[in-house]
Amino acid sequence: MNVETIVRIRCFPPGLVALAGVLSLMLTAGPRSACADPVSELASFSIFDKVDLAQLAKSDVKTAHGPPMKNSRFLAVQSCYVAPGSPAQLMEALRRWNPTRHRELKVFLHSDLPSNPTPANFEKLKNAPDNGSVRSFVNATQKLSPDLQISKEEAKRFSASTGGGGGGVIPPAVLAFWTDVLTARTKSFVSGGMAAQPPYDHAGPSVRASEEVNGLLRDQGKIRQQFSGLLGATGIGRGAGSLPAELYWELLDANDHGVVTLGASYSRGGAGGTFQAADVLYYASGGYYVALTLHQLWPVTVEGKPSTLVWRGDMISSAELGSLRGVERLGSESLMMKNITKAVTAFRRDTGGR
Repeated sequence: MNVETIVRIRCFPPGLVALAGVLSLMLTAGPRSACADPVSELASFSIFDKVDLAQLAKSDVKTAHGPPMKNSRFLAVQSCYVAPGSPAQLMEALRRWNPTRHRELKVFLHSDLPSNPTPANFEKLKNAPDNGSVRSFVNATQKLSPDLQISKEEAKRFSASTGGGGGGVIPPAVLAFWTDVLTARTKSFVSGGMAAQPPYDHAGPSVRASEEVNGLLRDQGKIRQQFSGLLGATGIGRGAGSLPAELYWELLDANDHGVVTLGASYSRGGAGGTFQAADVLYYASGGYYVALTLHQLWPVTVEGKPSTLVWRGDMISSAELGSLRGVERLGSESLMMKNITKAVTAFRRDTGGR
């Protein structure tokens, strides 16, 4: 499975992930207090039990396989690195950074969304590039391919809207259909969180994004505890939360097929200048069900200069992953780590980090 764009650096501005059920006892918890030793706190919940800050600051991002997960369609990778400047400065740089500038990340279109979107907010779809991925996306839509992740009701609306003329990379009927789907799903998310999202049940078993989110985090108790305050405030998986989300949509490549996706980002500061952030791709037209990214940022001093220690956790749920075994699955995990490194390297290069 190609997870190149799914795990891109897009992690703060257009937020993440909440839990239901398993976190019900944690949702009132406040942000964790800052640990006197960021390296020790990193070791307390992550896969990285030992890190040398000075060495990490001079090296590329460090990646590792996440803990094993019970569901075969789930995959997790963790990474950490040191960047110059304070956590607040790094957060601002991430908000400004645009992945579409890097062709290797295969994000074709990106646009922020207001909390009350209209069809006009998706007009950029008209500017989709003429390439194999986008043509595949158009073809799958016109045929209502069983690989499309839409609901039965959404599929019916497309049937009623076909019959228009062509023109452009994305024909009018296809453009109108996806504009309607993305607008309606964004409004559902704003009003009721991931729990309000229609299921993927167009041509197979019903899959709900909120259940996939809960499953991804169910077996990661230490990470859930570390981020319990932030995750509880987002409300994703249960309903609208108290923490405002930064919303966005994208057209990207997943496994050589064009995919439209909706995302939300959250972040908040903690004690001692720390920050936590969360991002969720809560809807995708194909390629994967959901993708989650969590970040923890600590202020550190390296060689007398203010810096930031960053931990990042990436998790995805995909039907394709469920069919991988042995060497194939290890290869997919290795590719995911490689592409996280590629995305972080591009960000650090753009912002002077390395």
